[in-house]
Amino acid sequence: MARLVHLNGPPGIGKSTLSALYADRNPGTLNLDVDTVHRLIGGWQDKETDTWPVVWSIVRAMATTHLDGGLDVVLPQYFARLEEITSFEELAREHGADFREVVLLDDREAAVERFNHRARNSDDPWIRHHQRLIELGGGPVVLGTMYDNLLEVVRQCPGAVVVPSVVGRVQETYEHLMDALREPVS
Repeated sequence: MARLVHLNGPPGIGKSTLSALYADRNPGTLNLDVDTVHRLIGGWQDKETDTWPVVWSIVRAMATTHLDGGLDVVLPQYFARLEEITSFEELAREHGADFREVVLLDDREAAVERFNHRARNSDDPWIRHHQRLIELGGGPVVLGTMYDNLLEVVRQCPGAVVVPSVVGRVQETYEHLMDALREPVS
């Protein structure tokens, strides 16, 4: 049975890294990195252009096509509202696939620092763009709120499995992810 694995977690926690590693080690898996899809849409850097609606339509269509083909999808994306998660769970079920919610977490302060470290050390326009948005919104306060909102959604999502993500320990985190995915769905 195909499955849709949602890798949730605060920004900079390693979702994209683990998603790419998972797809590399599981041939046929679609690494549905929303950030990558979003960068394909012209105007994503403009505050006046709301590109999100078309991005979500494309992401859902890609997931649907892949799941209908009997293949796995891994979706690395921060969601802190239960309805965001359940909409992808419903999509998976509608297309005969299993759904797994995996949340990558470090402690709050470390998660904030990981985002800041990535932003300081990257010349990637996408990362720099989001760093500016976070700074305009309140910097560490915004990141802390995002973290707290994520913990609240984890409490509301009984099927969520939390995987510890420690900076610099990609392989260890990947092994924890694989252990979580081997566990039966509750």
